[in-house]
Amino acid sequence: MKRILTLLIILLLSGLSILALVVFLVMQGVFGPLPSLKQLKNPNLLQASEVLAADSTLMGKYYRVGGNRSNSNFKDISHYVIDALIATEDERFYKHTGIDTRSTLRAVFLLGRAGGGSTLSQQLALNLSTDRRASNLGSRFIQKIKEYIIATRLEKQFTKQEILTLYLNTVPFGDNVYGIRIAARTFYQKEPSQLKPEEAAVLIGMLKGNSIYNPRLHPNAARDRRNVVLGQMEKNGMLSSSTASQLRALPLIINYKKLDENNGVAPYLREVLKEELKDALEGLEKPDGTPYSLYEDGLRIYTTIDPNMQSYAEEAVAQQMPLLQKALNRQRNIRTGSVWKGHAEVLDAQMKASDRWRNLKDEGLSDDEIKKAFKRKVSMKIFAWNDKREKDTLLSPLDSIKYHRQMLQTAFMVMDPQTGAVKAWVGGINYKTYKFDHANLKTKRQVGSTIKPLLYAQAVEEKGFLPETPVEDIQQDFGGGRLVPATTQSCSGDTITMASALAWSKNCATAYIMKQVEPENFTRFLGRIGVPTEVEPHPSIALGSCDLSLYEMMWAYSIFPSGGISTKPYIISRIEDRNGNVLKRFEPGKNRKEVISEVSAYRMYQMMQGTVTVGTAKGLMERLGAAEMGGKTGTTNDNADAWFMGYAPQLLAGTWIGCDDRFIRIESGLGMGSQAARPIWEAFFKKVYADAKSGVKRDAIFNKPPELLINTDSLVMKELMDAGMMRTEDENPEDLNNPKAVMPPNNKENRNRDPKIGESRQPAEQKEKKGILNKIFGKKEE
Repeated sequence: MKRILTLLIILLLSGLSILALVVFLVMQGVFGPLPSLKQLKNPNLLQASEVLAADSTLMGKYYRVGGNRSNSNFKDISHYVIDALIATEDERFYKHTGIDTRSTLRAVFLLGRAGGGSTLSQQLALNLSTDRRASNLGSRFIQKIKEYIIATRLEKQFTKQEILTLYLNTVPFGDNVYGIRIAARTFYQKEPSQLKPEEAAVLIGMLKGNSIYNPRLHPNAARDRRNVVLGQMEKNGMLSSSTASQLRALPLIINYKKLDENNGVAPYLREVLKEELKDALEGLEKPDGTPYSLYEDGLRIYTTIDPNMQSYAEEAVAQQMPLLQKALNRQRNIRTGSVWKGHAEVLDAQMKASDRWRNLKDEGLSDDEIKKAFKRKVSMKIFAWNDKREKDTLLSPLDSIKYHRQMLQTAFMVMDPQTGAVKAWVGGINYKTYKFDHANLKTKRQVGSTIKPLLYAQAVEEKGFLPETPVEDIQQDFGGGRLVPATTQSCSGDTITMASALAWSKNCATAYIMKQVEPENFTRFLGRIGVPTEVEPHPSIALGSCDLSLYEMMWAYSIFPSGGISTKPYIISRIEDRNGNVLKRFEPGKNRKEVISEVSAYRMYQMMQGTVTVGTAKGLMERLGAAEMGGKTGTTNDNADAWFMGYAPQLLAGTWIGCDDRFIRIESGLGMGSQAARPIWEAFFKKVYADAKSGVKRDAIFNKPPELLINTDSLVMKELMDAGMMRTEDENPEDLNNPKAVMPPNNKENRNRDPKIGESRQPAEQKEKKGILNKIFGKKEE
């Protein structure tokens, strides 16, 4: 007996010695480094960077796999979450110092049947380490030693509240969701402070198994686990028996919506934002001297976006685009597929750019075999103008390409013209299906008649033109056989006023103005007002033959509502690190410069008001009940591009509509700028004006320069608006027969567009105008 006792003592001492040696080796880093005190205080966890709207609304996030995490403070976490966590995972949390000896011994002797022995501090230690839970016994033993050491250090360095907060910020909830804040947002669309006890119980219940107890995937199992958690809260006195019983009887309800690149606020803008942030973060370093990572360092990017205006913009697009799509789908060339005749290269390019083509190629199929496969019908999801923006169908991959290429696209942008702050950005009809953004600086389309106000502004500023200045509505010869327009079809041959020429978008009169300004001077003027694209100085640019982006047009048009100041649109207001320290601010004043005088800008407003009262956007201002606004429609050949640019004193907005392939277009009058693009602009402003919180007032007016206060020009727009009997035709571009005058031969920006630019149809006959209206807007041609 004595010998056995001695042997047991020797074995015990040997075991303790071995354990002490292992602990010593672990602490020396032999089995891998332990986190330092500094690392424990500032754990290097991947954290998503958040994109925030002007009012701090979360728009979206940038993160890597395993990094969809945003930290919360203890005070911002519902006490139900804390209670549920302690009751379920560590009942003696406030009584131990990192290691609960009682729980550990219970787990050892009962082999874990009565629950594990790991405290919250130990679980946190595992979460903070780079190791996953080890699978083999030896590795798991070493890992447990590390957990004990780290847990003890955590308890010495942090308060209990800090440990709970750190734990809840690091724990995974499945679906690539980390931390209580993102879990609350994902499963309930709430902040952690807003969670109810039954909701907190569901989320904490997931910690035992975030897949099997995921309420989205396994609602019954999640409900049962929730009720177990509620039972633990009742057992520990955190809920009364009656309350716990009532909560257990509730059905499981979640509001699941995961914020990813395809949803959230302004997804097109967030994609553009990534590129801007690369430049913005260049040269900025973290305290350790390493560069900031957009996907790992938990940055907070505050944008200029107004969430309500963004919603109004998207609603306006969704209101108009299905109607236009129906009109396009009814066309014979779309129904029969003849629109694709002569464009096989477009379809070939789309097929070869697809994942399907690459996969079949990797399988060893020839091009001919792949093309045959593209003609076989398969089940697929395609875009549709319904609530889900998709539908299931049976379609061949080739027909799917045609279907999606035949969808009309749009771009819509809103900004504060005084500061350049972008308030809304829509780059297409659906980001999930169509990733290509049509609003950014690099995406350019033929601008048509929306270029005209810019030419007129230069004539007013530099040539002394006035709204009543007479201009010749005749074809202009620029020498070398360059006739603009290419035909005389829309030329009345009369002398009309400059204001009349703009209100009714007269191509011939505009060509006359271009001849006075000269193309070379006009292209230089475009550069001064904020058009980065180098436009070649061909006379046809007076009619909008050049390709420019909506972004550039917004920049250029900013001179009108801002009193002659060119204001660059911007989308970032500031960038903060994960701790709220401001890394960079973006001051709008740096991107503003005077290009034309306030007087010239006001004269342009007077003329552009004609467009929205009696011109090509007739009645717009009256329908919206606005005191003052101006605008310009634009339509290119065969309605390939439809535009409307317009502004009120507080907002500037622009919209473009067209297909990515320019040979696909609405052939009827519905495809013109006044019928296609203008309704989106109008619907948006109607919503903004109806929202008192927007701060955009119907009765807002432009500042009138003192030089014009005693000028009879003040009567011009009033008489124009009162002239209800005046009738005008919409812009109706027609193909011209002189491509040489219209198409710049070596303009790379225009290489994909049609070689002709449209012109306006001659307005209908009307009676001669009298008084100042006749003086300013001239006699409408017979």
